[in-house]
Amino acid sequence: MNDTPKVCVQVQSAYIASQSAPEEERYVFAYTITIRNLGRIPVQLIGRYWLITNGNGRETEVQGEGVVGEQPHIEPGDEFQYTSGAVLETPMGTMQGHYQMIDVNGEPFTVDIPVFRLAIATHIH
Repeated sequence: MNDTPKVCVQVQSAYIASQSAPEEERYVFAYTITIRNLGRIPVQLIGRYWLITNGNGRETEVQGEGVVGEQPHIEPGDEFQYTSGAVLETPMGTMQGHYQMIDVNGEPFTVDIPVFRLAIATHIH
């Protein structure tokens, strides 16, 4: 039996025009992340690390405990979803990073968050 943690991360991002002020170089983006436990053992998310790159290539690192004030336990087959935001000085950029997690035995492991774009969407019909 394989008790290796298996965690899948999916991201959706959106531009929040109502909170943005392009004339002040303020572009607000929201992102919704779904973290699924595909393994057979419970896991807990204890920390996060982000590398945010704006359209000019300027990088900002963000790290901290948990996500949105929580350190969620995720049972096998369950998922945890949250929405957070980022503010850039440019109308596009990217985010990537990883989550620090522990398994049911307290063993640490990391889950990569694949790079995703933050951009003022062009509507596709």
